Amino acid sequence: MGTPVRRGYHPFDGRPGGKTPEMVRKELWAHLLVYNLIRKVMAQAAERFELAPWRISFKATLQTLNGFALPLLTCAKSKLAELIDEMLLAIARHDVGNRPDRIEPRAVKRRPKPYSLLTKPRPLARKLELQNGCA
Repeated sequence: MGTPVRRGYHPFDGRPGGKTPEMVRKELWAHLLVYNLIRKVMAQAAERFELAPWRISFKATLQTLNGFALPLLTCAKSKLAELIDEMLLAIARHDVGNRPDRIEPRAVKRRPKPYSLLTKPRPLARKLELQNGCA
């Protein structure tokens, strides 16, 4: 059926979705588990095709795993090993490439603005603006 999605929340947007510390911890552990499982698949592909593990793209591996999820779940047991081999080959083909002099600064791009954050519903904020004569 699927999980209900709250407005403004995406499971991988960097913000925890749990409202209690216990749920945030569970969510963090789930993310760490998935991250390590993806890295394990990358390591298996690298070993199978004699590549350095850091040369395989994490994002491409994630996309490949998502693409192979349904076929892996629905294929016959006799074809499973063959399908896994195809998946590992597809993952191994996603080479990160040589990126000399690549430097990514650790900084937040959001710049300070002369306005305060909108902390109330927009219709209420509009009404208050009109009442105060600031419009």
